[in-house]
Amino acid sequence: MNQAIGIISFSQLSLAFIPVLCVLLIFIRWSLSIKQAVYALLRMFSQLLLIGYALAFIFETESSSLILAILCFMCLASSWIALGTVAENRIKLYQYALLAISLGGGLTLLLITQGTLQLTPWYTPQYMVPIAGMIFANSMNSISLAAERLQAEIDHQAHFIKARNKAFQAAMIPVINSLFAVGLVSLPGMMTGQILSGTEPFIAARYQIMVMAMVFGSSGLSTAIYLSCIRRFYTPNSL
Repeated sequence: MNQAIGIISFSQLSLAFIPVLCVLLIFIRWSLSIKQAVYALLRMFSQLLLIGYALAFIFETESSSLILAILCFMCLASSWIALGTVAENRIKLYQYALLAISLGGGLTLLLITQGTLQLTPWYTPQYMVPIAGMIFANSMNSISLAAERLQAEIDHQAHFIKARNKAFQAAMIPVINSLFAVGLVSLPGMMTGQILSGTEPFIAARYQIMVMAMVFGSSGLSTAIYLSCIRRFYTPNSL
């Protein structure tokens, strides 16, 4: 039976917050601060509503220049956010993170959108923007983990090659774990969304395989490029 899920009204959406309220009550009952949790929930709610309106505009655009500008902004922002774990060297390392995400993520995005999906036109916003978001976000997370682990190893006087290898392995742990868990522990967002919208499960599975492959590839490539470029940042004694 193929039955697409209907539009969720705000009254229906409010039911999803019943478990949220229960968790907030636990915070209060156990005398824990709820400020951060409430702030995070409010920020999530407002951000997603705003991005919903923004995407409605973006998806209707026929401007390739606008899509390119959005992709560039994604790269710039994700590169900056990735280095939050090494804030003391953030400005100095930014160029390496930007290069890594632009190359590793950009090449993966090009292959997926123009090779696997064969988008027409090439910048089709409904596909380009969400896929770019997944690729750049995962590259960002992997570089963030690698940067933190590399700095920690260097601070402990580890040889650069050894520190690099440990940093790369640490960065790839979440991605590899997600490969093990997919289909057994969780149904990822894209596959779940397609099934809820009425797509055949086998077709949804193919798209999810594409997503998992592109996440693994972009994360690994971006992290490897970053760790290779960053070697010149450290002193000769660290090499």
